[in-house]
Amino acid sequence: MGPGVHGSSRTAKYTTLIYEVLGPWRQGHRWHAGNVGSLFHFAANFWWLVFPLGGAIGGSVRAIAAANERRAERRLERYRLKQQAKIAIAQASGRKRNNEEGYQREIAKLLVMHGRTDARWLDYEVDIAKLLDFPLMTDMRNPLTVAFHNAKRQADLLRPDRPEDLLSDRTAQLEYRDAVHEYVSAFEIAETEAIRRRRSDFSEDDQQRLARAQHLLQLAQDDAASPQERQNAYARASRELDGLIVLPAPARASIERRIAGQIEA
Repeated sequence: MGPGVHGSSRTAKYTTLIYEVLGPWRQGHRWHAGNVGSLFHFAANFWWLVFPLGGAIGGSVRAIAAANERRAERRLERYRLKQQAKIAIAQASGRKRNNEEGYQREIAKLLVMHGRTDARWLDYEVDIAKLLDFPLMTDMRNPLTVAFHNAKRQADLLRPDRPEDLLSDRTAQLEYRDAVHEYVSAFEIAETEAIRRRRSDFSEDDQQRLARAQHLLQLAQDDAASPQERQNAYARASRELDGLIVLPAPARASIERRIAGQIEA
Protein backbone atom coordinates (compact mmCIF):
# COMPACT_ATOMS: atom_id res chain seq x y z
CA MET A 1 0.00 0.00 0.00
CA GLY A 2 1.39 3.38 -0.98
CA PRO A 3 2.33 6.25 1.32
CA GLY A 4 -0.72 8.20 0.12
CA VAL A 5 -3.04 5.54 1.50
CA HIS A 6 -1.24 5.48 4.90
CA GLY A 7 -1.49 9.25 5.10
CA SER A 8 -5.23 9.20 4.37
CA SER A 9 -5.80 6.53 7.06
CA ARG A 10 -3.92 8.53 9.68
CA THR A 11 -5.84 11.70 8.87
CA ALA A 12 -9.14 9.83 9.11
CA LYS A 13 -8.05 8.32 12.48
CA TYR A 14 -7.14 11.77 13.81
CA THR A 15 -10.42 13.21 12.67
CA THR A 16 -12.44 10.38 14.34
CA LEU A 17 -10.54 10.90 17.55
CA ILE A 18 -11.29 14.64 17.56
CA TYR A 19 -14.97 14.01 16.99
CA GLU A 20 -15.05 11.47 19.90
CA VAL A 21 -13.45 13.95 22.26
CA LEU A 22 -15.43 16.96 21.18
CA GLY A 23 -18.68 15.05 20.64
CA PRO A 24 -20.33 15.83 23.99
CA TRP A 25 -19.47 19.50 23.61
CA ARG A 26 -20.78 19.67 20.07
CA GLN A 27 -24.06 17.92 20.98
CA GLY A 28 -24.86 20.21 23.91
CA HIS A 29 -27.54 22.78 23.39
CA ARG A 30 -25.93 25.35 25.64
CA TRP A 31 -22.47 26.32 26.63
CA HIS A 32 -21.35 24.77 29.95
CA ALA A 33 -18.19 25.29 31.92
CA GLY A 34 -17.71 21.50 32.03
CA ASN A 35 -17.08 21.50 28.36
CA VAL A 36 -14.01 23.63 28.91
CA GLY A 37 -12.47 20.82 30.90
CA SER A 38 -12.98 18.40 28.08
CA LEU A 39 -11.38 20.85 25.69
CA PHE A 40 -8.36 21.27 27.96
CA HIS A 41 -8.18 17.52 28.38
CA PHE A 42 -8.08 17.10 24.61
CA ALA A 43 -5.44 19.80 24.23
CA ALA A 44 -3.28 18.28 26.95
CA ASN A 45 -3.41 14.72 25.67
CA PHE A 46 -3.64 15.20 21.88
CA TRP A 47 -1.54 18.31 21.31
CA TRP A 48 0.71 16.27 19.00
CA LEU A 49 -2.14 16.18 16.44
CA VAL A 50 -1.24 19.76 15.56
CA PHE A 51 1.77 18.52 13.60
CA PRO A 52 0.15 16.00 11.20
CA LEU A 53 -2.98 18.11 10.85
CA GLY A 54 -0.88 21.21 10.27
CA GLY A 55 1.10 19.37 7.63
CA ALA A 56 -2.07 18.25 5.89
CA ILE A 57 -3.53 21.75 6.02
CA GLY A 58 -0.24 23.23 4.85
CA GLY A 59 -0.11 20.76 1.97
CA SER A 60 -3.61 21.73 0.92
CA VAL A 61 -2.72 25.42 1.07
CA ARG A 62 0.40 24.82 -0.99
CA ALA A 63 -1.58 22.79 -3.55
CA ILE A 64 -4.13 25.58 -3.88
CA ALA A 65 -1.35 28.15 -4.24
CA ALA A 66 0.35 26.02 -6.89
CA ALA A 67 -2.92 25.65 -8.80
CA ASN A 68 -3.45 29.40 -8.66
CA GLU A 69 0.08 29.96 -9.88
CA ARG A 70 -0.45 27.58 -12.80
CA ARG A 71 -3.66 29.37 -13.75
CA ALA A 72 -1.81 32.69 -13.62
CA GLU A 73 0.97 31.27 -15.79
CA ARG A 74 -1.58 29.98 -18.32
CA ARG A 75 -3.22 33.41 -18.45
CA LEU A 76 0.18 35.02 -18.99
CA GLU A 77 0.98 32.49 -21.72
CA ARG A 78 -2.32 33.18 -23.51
CA TYR A 79 -1.65 36.92 -23.25
CA ARG A 80 1.89 36.45 -24.59
CA LEU A 81 0.62 34.40 -27.56
CA LYS A 82 -2.02 37.02 -28.36
CA GLN A 83 0.58 39.77 -28.26
CA GLN A 84 2.91 37.77 -30.50
CA ALA A 85 0.07 37.24 -32.97
CA LYS A 86 -0.67 40.97 -33.01
CA ILE A 87 3.01 41.78 -33.57
CA ALA A 88 3.25 39.21 -36.38
CA ILE A 89 0.18 40.66 -38.09
CA ALA A 90 1.57 44.20 -37.78
CA GLN A 91 4.95 43.08 -39.16
CA ALA A 92 3.32 41.28 -42.07
CA SER A 93 1.26 44.36 -42.86
CA GLY A 94 4.39 46.51 -42.74
CA ARG A 95 6.28 44.13 -45.03
CA LYS A 96 3.38 44.19 -47.48
CA ARG A 97 3.41 48.00 -47.57
CA ASN A 98 7.19 48.01 -48.01
CA ASN A 99 6.95 45.42 -50.78
CA GLU A 100 4.28 47.41 -52.61
CA GLU A 101 6.35 50.60 -52.35
CA GLY A 102 9.41 48.74 -53.60
CA TYR A 103 7.47 47.20 -56.49
CA GLN A 104 6.06 50.60 -57.43
CA ARG A 105 9.56 52.11 -57.54
CA GLU A 106 10.80 49.18 -59.62
CA ILE A 107 7.96 49.55 -62.13
CA ALA A 108 8.52 53.31 -62.34
CA LYS A 109 12.20 52.70 -63.17
CA LEU A 110 11.24 50.15 -65.81
CA LEU A 111 8.87 52.65 -67.42
CA VAL A 112 11.70 55.21 -67.54
CA MET A 113 14.03 52.65 -69.17
CA HIS A 114 11.32 51.75 -71.65
CA GLY A 115 10.69 55.40 -72.52
CA ARG A 116 14.39 56.18 -72.97
CA THR A 117 14.85 53.26 -75.36
CA ASP A 118 11.77 54.33 -77.30
CA ALA A 119 13.26 57.82 -77.61
CA ARG A 120 16.54 56.41 -78.93
CA TRP A 121 14.67 54.38 -81.55
CA LEU A 122 12.53 57.41 -82.46
CA ASP A 123 15.70 59.25 -83.47
CA TYR A 124 16.11 56.71 -86.25
CA GLU A 125 12.45 56.84 -87.23
CA VAL A 126 12.31 60.63 -87.68
CA ASP A 127 15.93 61.42 -88.62
CA ILE A 128 16.25 60.19 -92.19
CA ALA A 129 19.93 61.11 -92.45
CA LYS A 130 20.77 59.07 -89.35
CA LEU A 131 18.71 56.14 -90.57
CA LEU A 132 20.48 56.07 -93.94
CA ASP A 133 23.86 56.31 -92.21
CA PHE A 134 23.01 53.19 -90.19
CA PRO A 135 20.57 51.26 -92.40
CA LEU A 136 20.96 48.04 -90.42
CA MET A 137 18.51 49.42 -87.84
CA THR A 138 15.63 48.85 -90.26
CA ASP A 139 17.04 45.94 -92.23
CA MET A 140 14.71 43.11 -91.30
CA ARG A 141 16.98 40.61 -93.05
CA ASN A 142 19.42 40.97 -90.16
CA PRO A 143 18.74 38.67 -87.13
CA LEU A 144 19.84 41.35 -84.65
CA THR A 145 17.38 43.83 -86.11
CA VAL A 146 14.59 41.25 -86.03
CA ALA A 147 15.38 40.44 -82.39
CA PHE A 148 15.29 44.12 -81.46
CA HIS A 149 11.93 44.74 -83.12
CA ASN A 150 10.42 41.59 -81.57
CA ALA A 151 11.65 42.63 -78.11
CA LYS A 152 10.19 46.10 -78.58
CA ARG A 153 6.85 44.67 -79.60
CA GLN A 154 6.72 42.43 -76.50
CA ALA A 155 7.70 45.23 -74.12
CA ASP A 156 5.10 47.55 -75.64
CA LEU A 157 2.46 44.85 -75.25
CA LEU A 158 3.16 44.41 -71.51
CA ARG A 159 3.68 48.08 -70.70
CA PRO A 160 1.16 49.37 -68.08
CA ASP A 161 -0.43 52.80 -68.27
CA ARG A 162 0.54 53.45 -64.63
CA PRO A 163 2.84 51.68 -62.14
CA GLU A 164 -0.18 51.03 -59.90
CA ASP A 165 -1.75 48.85 -62.58
CA LEU A 166 0.75 46.04 -61.92
CA LEU A 167 1.01 46.24 -58.11
CA SER A 168 -1.48 43.44 -57.47
CA ASP A 169 0.10 41.01 -59.95
CA ARG A 170 3.70 40.06 -59.21
CA THR A 171 3.82 37.69 -62.19
CA ALA A 172 2.90 40.54 -64.55
CA GLN A 173 5.56 42.72 -62.91
CA LEU A 174 8.27 40.13 -63.53
CA GLU A 175 7.13 39.57 -67.12
CA TYR A 176 7.28 43.31 -67.84
CA ARG A 177 10.67 43.62 -66.14
CA ASP A 178 12.13 40.81 -68.25
CA ALA A 179 10.57 42.25 -71.43
CA VAL A 180 12.06 45.72 -70.82
CA HIS A 181 15.50 44.32 -70.07
CA GLU A 182 15.35 42.23 -73.25
CA TYR A 183 14.20 45.27 -75.26
CA VAL A 184 17.00 47.52 -73.97
CA SER A 185 19.61 44.83 -74.49
CA ALA A 186 18.43 43.94 -78.00
CA PHE A 187 18.36 47.61 -79.04
CA GLU A 188 21.89 48.26 -77.78
CA ILE A 189 23.23 45.17 -79.54
CA ALA A 190 21.51 46.06 -82.82
CA GLU A 191 22.63 49.70 -82.64
CA THR A 192 26.22 48.77 -81.85
CA GLU A 193 26.31 46.43 -84.82
CA ALA A 194 24.63 49.02 -87.08
CA ILE A 195 27.22 51.66 -86.13
CA ARG A 196 30.06 49.20 -86.68
CA ARG A 197 28.90 48.07 -90.09
CA ARG A 198 27.28 51.30 -91.31
CA ARG A 199 26.75 50.71 -95.09
CA SER A 200 29.41 48.05 -95.51
CA ASP A 201 26.82 45.34 -96.19
CA PHE A 202 25.77 47.12 -99.38
CA SER A 203 27.58 46.93 -102.69
CA GLU A 204 29.27 50.03 -104.07
CA ASP A 205 26.31 50.70 -106.41
CA ASP A 206 23.83 50.32 -103.54
CA GLN A 207 25.87 52.65 -101.38
CA GLN A 208 25.71 55.25 -104.12
CA ARG A 209 21.94 54.80 -104.32
CA LEU A 210 21.73 55.33 -100.54
CA ALA A 211 23.79 58.49 -100.82
CA ARG A 212 21.56 59.88 -103.61
CA ALA A 213 18.42 58.97 -101.65
CA GLN A 214 19.79 60.74 -98.59
CA HIS A 215 20.42 63.91 -100.61
CA LEU A 216 16.96 63.78 -102.22
CA LEU A 217 15.21 63.29 -98.87
CA GLN A 218 16.98 66.32 -97.48
CA LEU A 219 15.70 68.30 -100.47
CA ALA A 220 12.19 66.93 -99.91
CA GLN A 221 12.26 68.42 -96.41
CA ASP A 222 13.84 71.72 -97.41
CA ASP A 223 11.41 74.57 -96.73
CA ALA A 224 13.23 76.73 -99.28
CA ALA A 225 12.40 74.32 -102.11
CA SER A 226 9.18 74.64 -104.08
CA PRO A 227 6.37 72.15 -103.50
CA GLN A 228 6.99 70.61 -106.93
CA GLU A 229 10.72 70.20 -106.22
CA ARG A 230 9.97 68.59 -102.92
CA GLN A 231 7.46 66.19 -104.42
CA ASN A 232 9.85 65.19 -107.18
CA ALA A 233 12.71 64.74 -104.71
CA TYR A 234 10.62 62.49 -102.47
CA ALA A 235 9.45 60.36 -105.42
CA ARG A 236 13.01 59.93 -106.72
CA ALA A 237 14.30 59.09 -103.22
CA SER A 238 11.65 56.40 -102.87
CA ARG A 239 12.76 54.84 -106.14
CA GLU A 240 16.40 54.89 -105.06
CA LEU A 241 15.54 53.14 -101.78
CA ASP A 242 13.27 50.56 -103.37
CA GLY A 243 14.68 47.14 -102.56
CA LEU A 244 17.30 48.56 -100.20
CA ILE A 245 15.58 50.09 -97.17
CA VAL A 246 12.00 50.53 -96.08
CA LEU A 247 11.52 53.90 -94.43
CA PRO A 248 9.71 53.71 -91.07
CA ALA A 249 6.08 54.83 -91.17
CA PRO A 250 6.67 57.90 -88.92
CA ALA A 251 9.45 59.12 -91.23
CA ARG A 252 7.31 58.72 -94.34
CA ALA A 253 4.32 60.38 -92.67
CA SER A 254 6.44 63.32 -91.50
CA ILE A 255 7.84 63.99 -95.00
CA GLU A 256 4.46 63.57 -96.68
CA ARG A 257 2.78 65.95 -94.24
CA ARG A 258 5.37 68.63 -94.89
CA ILE A 259 5.05 68.24 -98.64
CA ALA A 260 1.24 68.32 -98.45
CA GLY A 261 1.42 71.42 -96.26
CA GLN A 262 3.56 73.22 -98.84
CA ILE A 263 1.14 72.32 -101.63
CA GLU A 264 -1.88 73.57 -99.69
CA ALA A 265 -0.06 76.77 -98.80
